[in-house]
Amino acid sequence: MKQSEAFLQCQSCKKIIFSVDFEQNLRVCPYCGHHHRISAETRIQWTFDEDSFEETDTDLRSGNPLDFPDYIDKLRTAEQKTGKFDSITGGRAKLSGMPVSIAVADFGFMGGSMGSVAGEKITRCLERAANEGMPAIIFCASGGARMQEGLLSLMQMAKTTAAVQQCREAGVPYIAVFTDPTMAGVLASYASVADVIVAEPKALVGFAGARVSKQAGVSKVPDDFQTAEFCLKHGMIDAIVPRKEMRATLTSLVKTLGGHLLEVKA
Repeated sequence: MKQSEAFLQCQSCKKIIFSVDFEQNLRVCPYCGHHHRISAETRIQWTFDEDSFEETDTDLRSGNPLDFPDYIDKLRTAEQKTGKFDSITGGRAKLSGMPVSIAVADFGFMGGSMGSVAGEKITRCLERAANEGMPAIIFCASGGARMQEGLLSLMQMAKTTAAVQQCREAGVPYIAVFTDPTMAGVLASYASVADVIVAEPKALVGFAGARVSKQAGVSKVPDDFQTAEFCLKHGMIDAIVPRKEMRATLTSLVKTLGGHLLEVKA
């Protein structure tokens, strides 16, 4: 995103926006409605109750089981860029006073890729919800599994999906929020098996990216293919929710689906 101190340019329509207006509009373009990507910290700040977030599992670190060239250097670069040690930030928070277990992906950390640490944090988020009797909310943003960790990365798909089943057996709701992009191994595992799936407008959602699909000979697709709008039209997601309405929508869902949990705690 090109920007000066007072102005910036929308990544989609390329129009110039006042920086103050852009921030007040939660980094959504006032002209075309493009939802620009935001960090996990910013999303937590805008979605959950002030000072209610308690981060967990901060001691987890990725190794280099395959001795993949330059992998450690890429991890260190991502750490310096984001101030985090992996693509998922997880913990406990409150939403309009209601306790929830959350995990939030940050595309800025190696494209939000899911390796062993990301998968473990997602799993712990879901297990925490099941064990402590509170709803789980996961914000998805990923280009897929992290190839540098090989099968250790791919097995996270099965592990996270199994954790979703624990929530179901415990009777706690799990809500997934698709942000731009939600792709590949993440979509094919825990993201697509939530009780309720909502998405930000025009978020990229799919398994294989456009370049991979083209290599496979897939060329004739609808103009809105692999977007949240296409997925809504075909029944894959339940609703498209603008960023300004996300907190209120999640609050309503948690009250509706998790009201019995609140009664038990009371």
